[in-house]
Amino acid sequence: MSDISSASNMSSLAADLTIVREFLDRTNIPAELRVTERDALISQIKELLQTRRAKLVAHYYTDSLLQDLAEETDGFVGDSLEMARFGRDCEGEVLIVAGVKFMGESAKILSPEKTVLMPTIEATCSLDIACPIDRFSEFCNEHPDRTVVVYANTSAAVKARSDWVVTSSIALDVVDHLQANGEKILWAPDKHLGSYIQKTTGADMLLWDAACVVHEEFKSRGLTDMQQIYPNAAILAHPESPAAILDVADIVGSTTQIIKAAKNISNQEIIVATDKGIFHKLQQVAPDKKFIIAPTAGNDATCRSCAHCPWMAMNSLQGVVNSLLNFTNEIKVDDSLACRAMVPLQRMLDFANSNKLKVQGKA
Repeated sequence: MSDISSASNMSSLAADLTIVREFLDRTNIPAELRVTERDALISQIKELLQTRRAKLVAHYYTDSLLQDLAEETDGFVGDSLEMARFGRDCEGEVLIVAGVKFMGESAKILSPEKTVLMPTIEATCSLDIACPIDRFSEFCNEHPDRTVVVYANTSAAVKARSDWVVTSSIALDVVDHLQANGEKILWAPDKHLGSYIQKTTGADMLLWDAACVVHEEFKSRGLTDMQQIYPNAAILAHPESPAAILDVADIVGSTTQIIKAAKNISNQEIIVATDKGIFHKLQQVAPDKKFIIAPTAGNDATCRSCAHCPWMAMNSLQGVVNSLLNFTNEIKVDDSLACRAMVPLQRMLDFANSNKLKVQGKA
């Protein structure tokens, strides 16, 4: 059984409430560069990556320039856990994480001996903001009979308070496993992903009340109208989207699973309900197909995200240069906290290995 209301009374921090709006109001999107400025910065970054023995890792939702630059310099583009694992396994002494803060923390947890920098320390996530450790810990204490499962889109402190950390690609398997063992679950922070998991598995889940500002914008009525225009289009959706979107989707999956599906599905037209930053990679893996962004609640003047994370958009070439030159925006995680956060992360990785599952996801 799912119970969102109890968590709502505790958190009062859903993605459209004051605390997230305040963070959005402080978001500073970099100005568009002239070609000469862009090329000069790219050249400078390539030189700095070599001299600093650094690797650039970028999320699928960041600017296409950063994605291309990461791949051109033997860095990496992927989901946050894949980014962190690449950082752990690569020879670089310094990691530049182009993404949002929890991704930098994940990289530091997996690579405590490396210096982890970000283009901007202000880039965050509505799910992280809406699940502060003090309120979350209090909520967990009120339900000691439940196994705490948190999505990777959370702070290191929240991860350390959990029993399991999961990505969107493995969450169903983990919850199914826990349910089979007779365990009741406390889930955080994304209510839409939690609801999707609860509906699919039938598990007894108590859901924290938060949402992604990007995925919550997608609207089913607009999607239905779009289907009339593109009757042969497949719909691919991330499970952070509202239930009404997932109900009509042909494939529901993590960011990496969406990319794989877009490549393999026979449809030539594909409607995508996730951050539009993914379109750069989609067009690379399936250049012959047409990708259409799912409709949101508004346009660039009337909605906060319009299918693109405002914090991901804060990552810039200039930010990368500044961090590499001055070693600013360093991510630090207390050693004791990192060790505690690693326990539920390792539990997920061990579960994946023992069940021969791939661990990917938007996170």
